[in-house]
Amino acid sequence: MSGAPATAASMGGGKELIRFAVHVIQGRWFTVFASFIIMAGAGATYLFGIYSKEVKASLAYDQTTLNLLGFFKDLGASIGVLSGLIAEITPTWFVLLVGSAMNFVGYFMIWLAVTGKMAKPKVWQMCMYISIGANSQNFANTGALVTCVKNFPESRGVMLGLLKGFVGLSGAIMTQIYLAIYGNDSESLILLIAWLPAALSVLFVFTIRTMEVHRQPNELKVFYRFLYVSIALALFLMTMTIIQRRVSFPRAAYAGSASVVCVMLFVPLFIAIREELTIWKVSKKEPLSPKKKNPLAEKKEESETEPNCFTNIFKKPARGEDYTILQALLSIDALILFIATLCGLGSGLTAVDNLGQIGESLGYPTRTISSFVSLVSIWNFFGRVFSGFVSESLLVRWKFPRPLMMTLVLLLSCAGHLLVAFPAPGSVYVASVIMGFSYGAQLPLLYAIISELFGLKYYSTLFNCGQLAAPLGSYLFNVRVTGVLYDREAMKQLKAKGLKRSGVKELTCIGSECYRLSFMILTIVTFFGALVSLILVSRTREFYRGDIYKKFREEGQAAQMEIDIPSNNGGPADCEGDACANNVKNRN
Repeated sequence: MSGAPATAASMGGGKELIRFAVHVIQGRWFTVFASFIIMAGAGATYLFGIYSKEVKASLAYDQTTLNLLGFFKDLGASIGVLSGLIAEITPTWFVLLVGSAMNFVGYFMIWLAVTGKMAKPKVWQMCMYISIGANSQNFANTGALVTCVKNFPESRGVMLGLLKGFVGLSGAIMTQIYLAIYGNDSESLILLIAWLPAALSVLFVFTIRTMEVHRQPNELKVFYRFLYVSIALALFLMTMTIIQRRVSFPRAAYAGSASVVCVMLFVPLFIAIREELTIWKVSKKEPLSPKKKNPLAEKKEESETEPNCFTNIFKKPARGEDYTILQALLSIDALILFIATLCGLGSGLTAVDNLGQIGESLGYPTRTISSFVSLVSIWNFFGRVFSGFVSESLLVRWKFPRPLMMTLVLLLSCAGHLLVAFPAPGSVYVASVIMGFSYGAQLPLLYAIISELFGLKYYSTLFNCGQLAAPLGSYLFNVRVTGVLYDREAMKQLKAKGLKRSGVKELTCIGSECYRLSFMILTIVTFFGALVSLILVSRTREFYRGDIYKKFREEGQAAQMEIDIPSNNGGPADCEGDACANNVKNRN
């Protein structure tokens, strides 16, 4: 007879465990973890520098054609308006599924072309394939990043820094995985880029969604735990990158390195489970009361009417309120951001895309060139988390405006361009670090500024519109400037050897003069972008001196009043971590 209660208890414990597992999967913190994983596979565009030589050699492209392909990659990666508009009318899972399908189709077709498994496609077809593949990352961004910003509006800078940081690390992460699975085969890297990000989006497709916001007092501490894990991952990747360029690794060693990377990627899951366990304990001790009608919410419902999107185009609300899409796009602030982004991200993309050819022109071996690309990826991560966390801290503590941080980042980028224009022995290592850091730092700042100035109501579309200047800048500076000047120098060297263009398969330039003039132009353009961003600093100075998160705190308090969560005597509104559960226990 005594076995019956034990069996019932074990069955009850099993059901309790299942309920907790469902609670974890449906929680805000698991959404953050799932977004990290999706973002870790959403940076395939940063690997173009590794496999671009395979594309150039197998399809017999010159540098201008390769740069044209790079432009369409940047075009696809930057035109996210479609994903934003789709996200406005469809659920998040649909956005992620569309993105995973586009990713697989685009890169799989490139792999078939490069490996000769299909007839050689025309240039416009290759441009279409890489555009489709690169555009898929916008669907991942819109599905995961926008959802997390809406779920954590008062920690948006930190959230953006972490998520875009994992995108920055994705190049180095996928490099370790492809070396473990396929060995040192650049063609197989394209195949990995095709199936892995698509599989990750499908795996977590139903766990990422917008939820009701209830800010936890220890929220920032949790994000710092995520930060420490991501920094440890970045340092491990950087260490392995350096060692692998100096020591010849067997396949088993690559497999071990990739295994460590995968384990570190899942450490945030345990942090998420810990936080959800705290919430679970508190929710069991403090059952929610019936909802009460909040007078603030009632007032908001009465006053909230949906205006016609065309009637109020030029009747813009105050900064920080919810703009319509047209109000935001036709504002002076948006124009200034467009010009600064055109100069900053356009020149940054040009530098990153040409990094492989820069190393080749300066006589670096192939193994060292690969290390440049990995360094850009890793320092891209540091730039993103730095700008996210530091700009948030400076904003909250000293009202330091985010646009001014963007100005400083653009000035730093100028130094990286000058190191390429006037190279010294080993200077490309330093340039890779600076270019990766400064390019990565621009993105979280841009996305955060858009959310702060124009609100979150149409953020899915507006943040995708914010990066439209990047492909235009990439076309102007990469295709029309850098590619043309590189080919001109290469033709001079070819004529000096007494050869004609038809007599060589690949047009290659060797020497520091190959990129000198083009990177001097990029330096001037980036400096101009920094000056333009100072105009936005001046225009938004008063706005950033105020409390830009006041609105979200009031909305959180209104939601708290509706569900009647106790906020005194050690309730969940004024305690941290496991202390919440302990306080509830002591009070009972």
